[in-house]
Amino acid sequence: MELMQELTLSLAEAKYKGHTFNCLPINGEQPVLRVEVSELDALPLFVTVTNTQIICIAYLFKKDEIKLEKEVELNRYLLDLNIPMPLSSFALVSDYYVVFGALARHSKKEVFHHELVTLASNAMDALEAIEPFLK
Repeated sequence: MELMQELTLSLAEAKYKGHTFNCLPINGEQPVLRVEVSELDALPLFVTVTNTQIICIAYLFKKDEIKLEKEVELNRYLLDLNIPMPLSSFALVSDYYVVFGALARHSKKEVFHHELVTLASNAMDALEAIEPFLK
């Protein structure tokens, strides 16, 4: 069975620290799984698989949503937050600021579930902390 299918089935049946997962496969050139974590579902997560890793991304906001005079300060703030934020990092994907995490392809299901819950929580916390920088 393909890894993306295994991850989808795993999440459909999973309950991790009181959270459940709602999944929607998105077919395309690169299959993607849209995941909502119960009680942390304000920002969906997008999961994809490469030859070497599983990548999980939450899109936070578009670049044009930043107060123009605050962009440099925001970028510095995000760099400062990267180290203390567990299992997640900030990045730019096209015009979107994102928070992401990556796991090895052979990670255990429990580790994958933990990563998703942590990333969803981090994304919500980050968006709240970044609010003063946005229009």
